[in-house]
Amino acid sequence: MEEVFRGTWVVAYRELLRFVQERSRILSSFGMPVLFFIIFGAGFNQIIGTLTSGVDFIKFIYPGIVAMTVLMTSVFSGLSVVWDREFGFLKEVLVAPLSRTGIVLGKATGGATVATIQGSMMLVLAPIIGIALTPILVIKVVPLLIIISLSLSGLGILVASRMRSQQGFHVVVQLIVFPLIFLSGIFFPVNNVPVWLQIISKVNPLTYGVDAIRQIFLGSDSAPVRGAIGNSTPVIGITVFGHTMTVLEDVMVIAILGVVMILAATWSFNKQE
Repeated sequence: MEEVFRGTWVVAYRELLRFVQERSRILSSFGMPVLFFIIFGAGFNQIIGTLTSGVDFIKFIYPGIVAMTVLMTSVFSGLSVVWDREFGFLKEVLVAPLSRTGIVLGKATGGATVATIQGSMMLVLAPIIGIALTPILVIKVVPLLIIISLSLSGLGILVASRMRSQQGFHVVVQLIVFPLIFLSGIFFPVNNVPVWLQIISKVNPLTYGVDAIRQIFLGSDSAPVRGAIGNSTPVIGITVFGHTMTVLEDVMVIAILGVVMILAATWSFNKQE
């Protein structure tokens, strides 16, 4: 247990140091989410307008953009594993008196911490688009970002554990990330699309992260917002088998995914030579 804790602390601390020293990462990780927010928000807000009372398209996609920021940073944090392998540092870490479980947990913790910081920084946009940023809202959102980022960091590490080059990692991650983004309900209400697209979206784990953040920002756990689209179908709050998911249920789905991803990444690391 002590080896696991020591490995987690050492590796996580190193990941945080690298983030602080590479200031370009702080800005670059915001690039795509902010670009999506500006283009889709400005481009479609006038066309789509209000999805439901008091919630226009910009407010609707904003929680999803926060989740996207966490997704991008968390999954791409696995790149450090490939970088370490290419430069021989990973081999030194694997032969060091550190638990491999601790190494995985350290990578996931470090990546999740960075992702949470960057996702939290996106919250400053909330007042600009008309969403009140209260201390209670922040207290609710930040722990959720931590859970989402830990789960997705596990996914990034799992992919990176099988990659031998940074180029290969980028190709595989992009094939994973873009479907996750566009099929997570960031840009459309999941309950108001064709059935086949609903099924795909509801299998996507990021959908539940987006929904949880959106409910905290725009709705309530017990009374998901309903709009004119689809009559009584909830615009905010995913309906699964006739049941509308609450924030707690969304979090449980994400947490289970996180445990599975980290266990799989640990197993994969233990197979490394």
